[in-house]
Amino acid sequence: MQVSSTTTGSTSAITTNATTTTGTAKSSALGQNDFLKLLAKQFQTQDPMKPMDDTAFIAQMAQFTSLEQSSSLLSQITAMNSKQDIATANSYLGRDVTVSDGKGGVVTGEATGVEVSDGVPRIVVGAYTYAVSSVVRVAPKAATTVTAPVTP
Repeated sequence: MQVSSTTTGSTSAITTNATTTTGTAKSSALGQNDFLKLLAKQFQTQDPMKPMDDTAFIAQMAQFTSLEQSSSLLSQITAMNSKQDIATANSYLGRDVTVSDGKGGVVTGEATGVEVSDGVPRIVVGAYTYAVSSVVRVAPKAATTVTAPVTP
């Protein structure tokens, strides 16, 4: 990442040019480490005779704190969503489910198990597993009627 700085009056402006690597695209959002690097670069390039205004520094620290709290909240929501998916998958056990097979068709059968791999639950229907998001219908297990022999 290239960082350039310009100083006008008592405030500094920093611009970045994000580069992408071949085969992968970088996120356009700045992370916590990027913010700290920019702040450090801003301190290094400021005019010692006209240091950064206190209010600008406080505003940047408030933004940093807000970014940190947002990151924490996002990780907590992601963990909660994962646990909710596992609970949803467990609620399908013993029920007849219809799932999309990913090829334009559907498969219907009893959900006999739940497999969790890397925190992502998959429902076992027959000999195959399916993502919870592929479920299109859930119904109670069809009741089987048992007739007792009639004794004379």
